[in-house]
Amino acid sequence: MKRHGNLFKKVTSISNIKEAIKIAAKNKHSRPDVQNVIMNIDAYASEIRKMLINGEFHTSEYKIHAIYEPKRRDIYVLPFYPDRIVHHCIMNILEPIFDSWFINDSYCCRAGKGSIAASDKCSKYVNNFKFCVQYDIKHYFPSINHDILMNIIERKIKDNKLLDLLSDIIYSIDGPTNLPIGNHTSQWFGNLYLNELDQFVMHNLDKRFHNYIRYCDDFLFFVNTKEDARYLHEVIPKFLHEKLQLSLSKAITQRTKQGVKFVGFRHFKKGKILLRKSTVKKQKKRLKSVKYELRHGAITIEQARSVVASIYGWMIHANTYNLRKSLKLDKLCDAFMELTLILIEYERNKNERIRKHE
Repeated sequence: MKRHGNLFKKVTSISNIKEAIKIAAKNKHSRPDVQNVIMNIDAYASEIRKMLINGEFHTSEYKIHAIYEPKRRDIYVLPFYPDRIVHHCIMNILEPIFDSWFINDSYCCRAGKGSIAASDKCSKYVNNFKFCVQYDIKHYFPSINHDILMNIIERKIKDNKLLDLLSDIIYSIDGPTNLPIGNHTSQWFGNLYLNELDQFVMHNLDKRFHNYIRYCDDFLFFVNTKEDARYLHEVIPKFLHEKLQLSLSKAITQRTKQGVKFVGFRHFKKGKILLRKSTVKKQKKRLKSVKYELRHGAITIEQARSVVASIYGWMIHANTYNLRKSLKLDKLCDAFMELTLILIEYERNKNERIRKHE
């Protein structure tokens, strides 16, 4: 595979840094620290560029808080300036390169992919195969080995200045393992780490094992014999342990006619898809939260509409007519759409009045 070089200049270009500031600021414009950077974007972009070129950027101290969904996860939070901006500077350049290395059946954090596309592929396989072999990595992000990850990146990138910058971020957590959940870079590094598994499946296993889907650390194989399933249970844990120092929290074989749980849905024969109970509970909680935040001015109507539209997208993908009716989700979406159109018309008329006054 070709190694990529001359990337640091692209990362540190003023145009890329300004673009990174705008992306990092998305949905955060109400925060004073973000407002300050946006209002003085030229000065902050120049300062970040100077910091990077002189090798003065070092990862700030993390603030850690726990969430329970339902199990505990530690979320690592870095300052907007300069860390989160720098992460976007890097990934603006590396995302298309990383994406070109990934196989078609890797669905997490990629444009044109995502959980709905993964669900569609799963539904197709459920209809055509007798067995699903399902795996999940135990404590995935906390188990990612810094040295192995860095070695993977060094095999693919030869720009020393960029490698030094990536090393600073990867080794910013004490100990030999842990990729901090919360960093924009971590989503992509996590995908890159298990791309090693994807490549092993596609290039080292027989074609009968290529009916494979991965979404982050949750991945499935579809086969027609128990012998093939047993073979996978031998080779997959061995590869993960020996090459990536990972272990499994789930390794099961199930008949597809019983339904396959994946990316928040349960997939059955003939294209029937249901929402998992845990997904329903999570989306109800999310809907309740967005109503509260909107009522108390914590989010805008447009932000609330975006959340509701996202929930609606999940709902209509599955057989959820009665659930949507009980939540009055269709009416809520229509109401938000109407409010959005009113706001657009108001802004248009306001701008027209300003232009006439001028």
